Order: sequence, then structure tokens, then C-alpha cells
Amino acid sequence: MAVCVRVLVVLCVFLSPCVSTSWPVPYRRYQSRSLSNSYCKAQYAFCPTGFKAGYIPTMADNDTIQVFVLKAPVWEFKFGDLLSNFKIMHDAIGFRSKSTGLNYTTEWYELFQLFNCTFPHTVSDHPDPLWCNQGAACLYPGIDDNHWRQNGTLEEVALLSGTQFNQLAKYILQDNTTGLFYETWRVSDTNGSLWFHPFDCASYVVRVFQEMSRLGANYLPGKSGANYTYITLYSDAPRYLGNDTTIFGAQGNQTLAAEIMTFYSYFQAHQPTPKFVESLLEIFDFLYLKDEFYLYYNAGYWHLPMKKPHVKLSYEYEPFKAPN
Repeated sequence: MAVCVRVLVVLCVFLSPCVSTSWPVPYRRYQSRSLSNSYCKAQYAFCPTGFKAGYIPTMADNDTIQVFVLKAPVWEFKFGDLLSNFKIMHDAIGFRSKSTGLNYTTEWYELFQLFNCTFPHTVSDHPDPLWCNQGAACLYPGIDDNHWRQNGTLEEVALLSGTQFNQLAKYILQDNTTGLFYETWRVSDTNGSLWFHPFDCASYVVRVFQEMSRLGANYLPGKSGANYTYITLYSDAPRYLGNDTTIFGAQGNQTLAAEIMTFYSYFQAHQPTPKFVESLLEIFDFLYLKDEFYLYYNAGYWHLPMKKPHVKLSYEYEPFKAPN
């Protein structure tokens, strides 16, 4: 009997339909950071002024570190404050050493821009969707006061000791080594059941503040949390479909593979205007008429049976301390 159970467990690892699901699905962590596909090219360099990977300055144990909430509109460099009107904000954290006067900023964002992290490329000579969806933490010297204040937020919220900051640095490095892939969507039911958490700039800030709280950060009076942008897909319970091998491999489900590739083909950037209009109509058909969405999460594909309101943008309060 024990042998049979072990065989079943092994089969469940390799055969995608045999997946035990707990909700929300835990975000997958990795032992080390892998290289992205050589096809993936960044339009804008990632972390151009940042410290080298794996380095965070060490603070004196008796130092006092001021902590700042930083927010600015997404794509501010391109659209100015336009997206702030819809509360579509990018999040970061600032630190200032009182003993040295030096400032630092940390943020987590996509290596190959947001659209590429949300939807894959469909390439004619590539049999499966080609994802460029890695994200990473960036730490760089200075806090750009004008950038954060002009259309967003620069607000001191807490104090850390130097010892606490150095402990936090270890957490940030570990988090960055093991959390590799950007996840744009929060997926839930309209009754409050949560299926998938996002893994993005906001969730990074939430995690870091929760770790600060665990380390004993001293929050300033009246500073207990902040608001963050969520893009939520609404669906009934998702159904796991498989991974790249089980769907798109030689022995895969060719019908399902074609359906997924067709779905993602409508989300390709830089389409000619007539094709773009056609794609918008097809997207509307999938989401609002067929009530379908294909989600890629933890290197696997899920079918979402969509329901009203289908998609919602919100700006929601999250406490700095993790709920019990």
C-alpha cells in the first residue's frame, strides 16, 4: 500500500491534472534566480543606477533609519500624472540613515516592462507562449524627492534601528532570490473567496513592511498602513490545465494548446490599428461573452470561468503589520 501511495505521489508531480489545490494558491518560491529567455529584451534598462545584485549597505547598529512610503503614478515618465487620477500607482520604500544622512530607495518591478509580464509573446516558430515575466528588487542610492512628491507620496512612517535594518536587508535579499516571477492579477470570487494573490511592486512593499513589523519597527503616530492598487479578475473556482510540457509538448493537448495560443495572440503589443481593433473585439468576446480567461501562474495554466464584474480596479488599504 505504501508503495502505491508513493507511486501516486510521483505521478502527481509529473502529470499536471493531478494537482491538489488549496486556496489561495501559494506563490511558488525558487532556490535561485534563473536566466530569462534570450528573446526577452528590455525597452528600458532594469535598475540602471542600482547597487550590484546581492549588495545592501550595512548600517551601524546604533543608527536610526527613517522609513518612507513612496508612491508615483505608473508610467509617469510617459503619461505624467494621468494614471494617478485612476489610482494606478507604483510603490516603493525609502530609507534614510540619521547618522550619515544617506538615502536609499528599494522597489520591485518587472525586468521587461509590465505588458510583457502580464501577457506572453506568441511567436510563429515557438510552440508555446514565450514569457518574459521575471521581476526583481532594485536598491539604489538616493530618494528622488521631486519624483515621488510631485504626483504621488513621500511620507515618513516608521523608524528602524541599524540592527533592524541589517536584519531586514537579509530578508530582502532572500525574498529577491526566491521570488522571481511577476504576477499582475489578483483573482477572486465575488463572495470574497481568494484564488490567487498578485506578486508585484505593491505586494513587495506589503511584504517588506510586514517583515519590518516582525522585527519591531517603531511606527510614527497615526501611521498604520497604506493604500495599494489592485487589478482583480472575478471568477468561479479556477481549473488547473497543465504546464508547458503537458499542454504544448509532443504528447500534449493540441486543442487546448491552440485555444491558449489564440487567446494570448489578441494581447500582443505593437499591432497595426486594424488588427488592434479586431483584437479588442476578440478580448471582449472572451472575457464578457464567453466568460473565459487563461491565467499563467506558478509556471502553469489555469482556466478562469469569469463572472460579473469580470475585472475591477481598486485602491485598497493594507495595514503595515501582517494580520494574525
